[in-house]
Amino acid sequence: MKIHFIAIGGSIMHSLAIELKKNGHFVTGSDDVIYEPSKSNLINHKILPQKYGWYTNRIHPNLDLVILGMHAKKNNPELLEAQKLNIPIMSFPKFISNYAKDKKRIVISGSHGKTTITSMIIHVLKYNKVACDYLVGAQLDGITNQVNLNNNNAIIIEGDEYWSSAIDLTPKFMHYDANILVVSGVSWDHINVFPTKKSYEDAFRFLLNNSINSSDKIFYCKSDNFLSNFASDKTKNLTSYNLPNYEIKNGQTFVLYKNQQYPLNIFGKHNLYNLEAARSVCLELGISNNKFYNSMQSFKGASRRLNVIKTFNDSGTIYYDFAHSPSKVLATVNAVKDLNPERHLIACLELHTYSSLNVNFLPNYSNVVMNCDEFWLYLDAAELKRKGLPEITSEFLISCFNHSNISIILDKKILRRKILDVNLVNTNLLLMSSGSFSGLNIDELVAQN
Repeated sequence: MKIHFIAIGGSIMHSLAIELKKNGHFVTGSDDVIYEPSKSNLINHKILPQKYGWYTNRIHPNLDLVILGMHAKKNNPELLEAQKLNIPIMSFPKFISNYAKDKKRIVISGSHGKTTITSMIIHVLKYNKVACDYLVGAQLDGITNQVNLNNNNAIIIEGDEYWSSAIDLTPKFMHYDANILVVSGVSWDHINVFPTKKSYEDAFRFLLNNSINSSDKIFYCKSDNFLSNFASDKTKNLTSYNLPNYEIKNGQTFVLYKNQQYPLNIFGKHNLYNLEAARSVCLELGISNNKFYNSMQSFKGASRRLNVIKTFNDSGTIYYDFAHSPSKVLATVNAVKDLNPERHLIACLELHTYSSLNVNFLPNYSNVVMNCDEFWLYLDAAELKRKGLPEITSEFLISCFNHSNISIILDKKILRRKILDVNLVNTNLLLMSSGSFSGLNIDELVAQN
């Protein structure tokens, strides 16, 4: 097939484009900006557009399919040309749905933990030499591409609640028709798509109510209030998971199972819940609990999901995490503090998402960083302008986060200097963002620290 990607630069979009080219399709793409690592990956597979921007001459009658990414708006010139020429147009979730219709579909959903749970399952299956297709939202250790479509019998799909494209407002996870569904938790996010908490929760109610009738199994986190309340009067297909038995010794987490201790590279209660969600799925796929825990000892996590990026003489560590929503920030801060309660903890959060930059949503961050000793809040005014949002005062931010030792940072040069000057003696630094701290090279900075 001749397939053109509109907005090819996205994490999943560029990975899907690479996979389809590897599978023998002729692939082209467009975007107005492409960041790393997408840019280098597309260069390596000779798919990077020669020029950035939208060009209608890239859309022609010989195309068999256009795959439309979320970054493209309804008035995108290439999209309008494809509609004019009646070329089939799909969002990537719709494409994956068509591809996977005859496979066993394992879908991982929820407000948090999706990428980690999906990554854990892929890791365990690979460790035990069980072939599967997959789609995951981050780079994994030992896996070269985030999308794998090799026509295996099962596919593991990270499915989020965000809409599929500008012309397909279906939440992505509704396309996949899961045989096995995981819902890790429900905590309001994406205020630009779900303006109220109820509208956000309704998307999950719709998913769960439909899945009760169509799925073989639904696994949900027992400690999540929304999910527990939903499940209270339901009896069909719903199975809860909880924390495993575990202990923390000398800064390392061990899972305890049948008189054995399994040391883990991951830590934090939220990751232990993720672990049990993955274990529940793997058990359904024929992986015993012993094999699962044994496999998980070598799991190092997905890219930018609470990764260690520097240690200093066993007395200090710098961590990086994708955390951005209130529930994720709370879980991540608590995880790092619980691991080394005696160390001074500096937490640094970049406000980058539409929700986190919205004055109506920001009060939801109240008290989420109370467990750190020092809090840096970074905001780039250019991001507000790019998203068309009004200015936010430092006083308002301080009132929202309610921390006694807070620094508001509005200049990336100041943030750079603060990172360079951190003394890691008996101190942990936790960097949290779904963005890039205005393009700061964090790895280079911490190497200089």
